[in-house]
Amino acid sequence: MRGDATQQAEMLVPMTPDSFVPADHPIRVIKPIVDRVLRELSPVFQEMYPAWGRPSIPPEHLLKALLLKSLYSIRSERQLCERLHYDLLFKWFLDLNITSPAFDPTSFTKNRDRLLEHDVAARFFAAVLAEARRRQLLSSEHFTVDGTLLEAWASMKSVRPRDDDAPRGGGKNPTVDFRSTRRSNLTHASSTDPDARLARKADGQATRLCYAGHALMENRNGLITDILITQATGMAEREAAVEMVDRRGGTHRITLGADKGYDTQDFIADLRAREVTPHVAQHTNRRRSRIDARTTRHPGYEESQRKRKRVEEFFGWVKTVGGGRKLAFIGIVKNQLWAYMAAAAFNLVRIANIARAGA
Repeated sequence: MRGDATQQAEMLVPMTPDSFVPADHPIRVIKPIVDRVLRELSPVFQEMYPAWGRPSIPPEHLLKALLLKSLYSIRSERQLCERLHYDLLFKWFLDLNITSPAFDPTSFTKNRDRLLEHDVAARFFAAVLAEARRRQLLSSEHFTVDGTLLEAWASMKSVRPRDDDAPRGGGKNPTVDFRSTRRSNLTHASSTDPDARLARKADGQATRLCYAGHALMENRNGLITDILITQATGMAEREAAVEMVDRRGGTHRITLGADKGYDTQDFIADLRAREVTPHVAQHTNRRRSRIDARTTRHPGYEESQRKRKRVEEFFGWVKTVGGGRKLAFIGIVKNQLWAYMAAAAFNLVRIANIARAGA
């Protein structure tokens, strides 16, 4: 029998957002972890705001909303605020009531910039790592480093000579003819995003405006322990790897796995000077590798070569889910905030999956 499409709206529904989220939904495992981390950061939040004035969007809501943005592949903050208006799972995650209004996109953006001033995203990322450490999920000895290109939020039509200050006509989408014009980062820059650099992954592929994203991964469970956004230069991967090793701290010897692009004399020397054993893949194509039998003869080297490929899981996730296919922000500083939140979201998913598997 055909059902009746005409339904009368109910006047009173005694329900909460929690009632609409399935009991076995994976985000139910993530939320208690996030709430615990935010409680630990409460003193930091207290220092960010004066005791007087009009109440702002709580920083807890800002960070949770940015996590949802990465977890659910939401492209813009305006779309996030719209989704928050009708998505009960989003309201439940932010501890809002069904009737609570969504954030104004402009106010959300201005309050998000406050997180930049106090480096809150980096502290949140570190607090998530501390939670993983309490659960004994992190290796303290074996790590992997890798980098990738992240396409910037700028059109190739915005690339123009550095000494060209003349306005370009044609409105927002001008006609630009680059035929027979040689462009390089030394002579040209984007007028939309000056921090972005012309780069390509390999010969034969298209050149695009990009940033370089770098990740340091521990090898036990594939959790990201550091992430860095830099300009896409030829030395960016190796320079960022050394910087992340220095930021890691610690005094005991560690191993660092990497692909053959890191097999250079200077990089290997920098690692050995820091008492880091370089488990770098050997680059023997028409050249001599800087990794010899003193390293490759140990079983740990082969294990590192097997484990290091897991870092590609993070880059794959961050590009297909976390919003890294094409960056939504302009400038290194704002993209670094996105990177910390995307890496924290990835780690939370990994921690939740491990917890569910062990339950």
